[in-house]
Amino acid sequence: MAEKENKMDKIVSLCKRRGFIFQGSDIYGGLAGIFDYGPLGVELRHNIKQYFWQKFITEREDVYGMGAAILMPEKVWEASGHIGTVGLVDPLVECKICHERIRADQSEVIADHEKTHKKEKVEWTDPIKFNVMVGTKLGASEKTATQVYLRGEITQGVHVNFKNILDSMHPKIPFGIGQIGKAFRNEITPRDFLFRLREFEQMELQYYIKPDEAEGKKQYEYWKQFAFDWYIGLGFKKENLRLRQHAPDERAHYAKDAWDIEYNTPFAGWKEAWGIHHRADWDLRRHSEYSGIDLSYYDEETKERFTPWDIECSGGVDRAFLFILLEAYSEDRLGGEARTYLKLAPKLAPVKVAVFPLLKNKPHLVEKAREIYQKLKKEFGAVEFDDNGNIGKRYRRQDEIGTPFCITIDFDTIEKPARAGGDQTVTVRNRDTGKQERVSESDLVSYFKDKF
Repeated sequence: MAEKENKMDKIVSLCKRRGFIFQGSDIYGGLAGIFDYGPLGVELRHNIKQYFWQKFITEREDVYGMGAAILMPEKVWEASGHIGTVGLVDPLVECKICHERIRADQSEVIADHEKTHKKEKVEWTDPIKFNVMVGTKLGASEKTATQVYLRGEITQGVHVNFKNILDSMHPKIPFGIGQIGKAFRNEITPRDFLFRLREFEQMELQYYIKPDEAEGKKQYEYWKQFAFDWYIGLGFKKENLRLRQHAPDERAHYAKDAWDIEYNTPFAGWKEAWGIHHRADWDLRRHSEYSGIDLSYYDEETKERFTPWDIECSGGVDRAFLFILLEAYSEDRLGGEARTYLKLAPKLAPVKVAVFPLLKNKPHLVEKAREIYQKLKKEFGAVEFDDNGNIGKRYRRQDEIGTPFCITIDFDTIEKPARAGGDQTVTVRNRDTGKQERVSESDLVSYFKDKF
């Protein structure tokens, strides 16, 4: 277990050192559960979101994309059940010695806290309910201000726009609405780096179907497998992922059925990466009741009017980011030298190709390297030029950030054209194997095109 925990520590260190992740507002002491994404981190994060958008939305004929606002009125959350008798609630206990509050269902955190008091015996208060929704007020004065909440999930932004999508896009059921966006929860004990945060980003699809048990089962099984295959597409080994059904007593208040895709983490074993929930008609029915607006669907073919059921696919961008790093982090010996590298799927890598001149003090090598760099940069975007240090150190730097390919422009590029007509070749190095091959300069774009 110590070795696995050490892996997490190494990733946290790498993320700050190489510009993936920084503590939020670090120069002011930081905020727990809040993180900023650096230049490399924001690229990896963007690539994860793009892969979601590609597979769940743009490649499909039956799904529409949207982006809902973060601030929503109190009535939305009363209708959804996040505020009120059900609520988005955590059980909270308080240490009677130092008065720190911790979630009652986090036994490991409680045990760790008790160790901080050494010889003192810790007593805890009885659990109390704590709503983790983050609220604020909009308006110029206290008397006229409107109570609003930063959304605790992005889901409700889709449901409250259901009629708008019907009226503007005229979809035929079954159809889906997908979005990506920020959500906020006042977590009592944010922990495990990016796993449990107070500000996080979600990727979701709400797929509306006829309220029929057979149809519900068919669509639910389809989306479970679709979501699992999407996660595999991020570069995970199948043995490190599993599907697990929620027991009836752990389902959310809206769930008719619920399954999670779980990842085998080094810090706490199997943990939720993605949720597939059968929400039935909970959301549309409740918003119809609370808003007074009819959110039913009229089927022109069958001449039926009904409130659709919803199959939800929902996952965290930040959790995917963390699990991808845990899966990709590798150590080995290459050419007799120890190295650390991120075995990222090329489509996710923040830098796709790095271009080097063999020596920085040879103008003809630098000029040619710059020429190739500009050509590939224009084509692929995420391309980096590096002439700092010896070639071995440059390879190691690129390995550590997960760059799948490095190109070196050497003396053979300039002096020994590969074939008649003066076509020049460069050395292309593979990150995972260290294997190098000569590739014609004129073939570089086509060489990389099918790899990203």
